[in-house]
Amino acid sequence: MKRGRLPLTALRSFEVAGRLESFTRAAEELFISQAAVSRQIRELEHLLGEPLFERRHRSVALTASGRTLLSVLTSSFDRIDECLEDILGTSRSTDLKISVEPSFAACWLVPRLPEFRRLHPDIEVLLDADSRLVEFRTGQAQLAIRHSATVTAWPRTESRHLLDVRMLPVIASDLLERGPPISSPRDIFAYGLLHEENRDAWSRWFEAAGIAMPETARGPVYADDGLVLQAALRGQGVALMDAAFAEEEIRAGRLRQLFDLTVPNGAYWLVARSFDRLAPPAADFARWVLQSSQERL
Repeated sequence: MKRGRLPLTALRSFEVAGRLESFTRAAEELFISQAAVSRQIRELEHLLGEPLFERRHRSVALTASGRTLLSVLTSSFDRIDECLEDILGTSRSTDLKISVEPSFAACWLVPRLPEFRRLHPDIEVLLDADSRLVEFRTGQAQLAIRHSATVTAWPRTESRHLLDVRMLPVIASDLLERGPPISSPRDIFAYGLLHEENRDAWSRWFEAAGIAMPETARGPVYADDGLVLQAALRGQGVALMDAAFAEEEIRAGRLRQLFDLTVPNGAYWLVARSFDRLAPPAADFARWVLQSSQERL
């Protein structure tokens, strides 16, 4: 097929839909309607004379031809995008956009950013607090910080270890002074529990402590550690916090660690499309954040 006749719009829609395995999510990324994505892909399939997707009741799956075409398109679009980023990097060399897990941004990164700004006053840092893994396309973040309980790598990216997550129980110092003493894990139930996302972490901690968490010890559930931290500081109950997030408040005396027992909960990772191809501001930040994470170990 001649280059002048390549259906570039349809190929772009197919690549996003195939990469995400969803017409709906492709429409969201491309800022067009799902109907437009579906129409463009059907036109591409008609041009090629064979299906690229298997349409199921609530999902789609690539056919063998679809997988072959996707591998070529994704690689090609990534190379085009890398070239554009290199060109843009020469003209906006002081801009640095980072996609960060909201709790990591609020509890760990933001308190330490003044140090980075002191070392690199010419770099403008733009934080995007979002837990979704970015594709590092043009105009998106150059670096991402992600948490996972099990995953250590993501497709078409490179990752470097930042911090292991160890969960420990903490309580506001003034709340503990007003309430009954806590000398054993069972005493925590008198204060109520604060949870992040679900109640699994507390269940694992009490299991490690040798006791079962009763159904009555439920407590409010918050979306992320940053909200849990704020609730704990305001004396709303006992929180199971990432040790890295709680250390500053413990050192300042606002929170008190109740027991030495901790439970693991995955790790945080620094993610990039390619660390060797980072623009200078992103490379400076990567070196700084990796060094900062190691200094507290």
